[in-house]
Amino acid sequence: MPVVLTIAGSDSGGGAGIQADLKTFEAIGVFGASAITCVTAQNPDAVTGVTALPPDAVHAQIAAVCAGFPVAAAKTGMLFSKEIIRAVAESLDKYPVRALVADPVMVATSGARLLRDDAVFALRDMLMPRATVVTPNLQEAEVLAGRALTTPEDVRSAAARLAADIGTAFVIKGGHVDSGPDVVDILADRDGNLIEFRTARVKAAETHGTGCTFSAALAAYLALGSSLPDAVGKAQSFVARALARALPEGHHAPLAWNKAAS
Repeated sequence: MPVVLTIAGSDSGGGAGIQADLKTFEAIGVFGASAITCVTAQNPDAVTGVTALPPDAVHAQIAAVCAGFPVAAAKTGMLFSKEIIRAVAESLDKYPVRALVADPVMVATSGARLLRDDAVFALRDMLMPRATVVTPNLQEAEVLAGRALTTPEDVRSAAARLAADIGTAFVIKGGHVDSGPDVVDILADRDGNLIEFRTARVKAAETHGTGCTFSAALAAYLALGSSLPDAVGKAQSFVARALARALPEGHHAPLAWNKAAS
């Protein structure tokens, strides 16, 4: 069973972050390990507190996992500060992994900021060039591109430009793009080639955790040996099934990770 490492924040509500990543890994059939960057107090409605761990504690977790397991792939989520980003980048230089999925988590679904303003450039300069693929949503892609993306053509051109400028593949997720009845995710490889992935848009009560789940699924499928395009398509389908099969839990409807593998 391949080992996949998630480097991300803890979501006390269980719907995103480390908790969503580990549930995704379990559903797909890889062994999940974790390095926690921040502890958040949150549920799908709001983030009420963020406590960042010291960068050396983040490094120590990554070192311990990589010393004990043959890590086939890793993903990053909430990194919060440039100091933590630097620690993660240096750790991945010391303990390289075959595939790295960088999810540039900036803002929670509830609107809370999960990345400091001064950390955006650190994320772009220190971490993204080390990644196999970067997975921004529309708002994150706009920050990285430095302009509004209002049409599907804007998204395609931004994906190609970001891939060329940073030197790695980009998937801009289409959940927030007005593309009609389908969600369209755009993959741009390092050479600027574009591939579209379409799935029917799911009417969902909540989308909390979909970005984390997508990047975790992508890392898991890469660890299992899928090519990047195949892994993107499988990750998109996994998220769609998890949304479609969600069931009420209390006041919320979290993703059905355990029902989304097939």
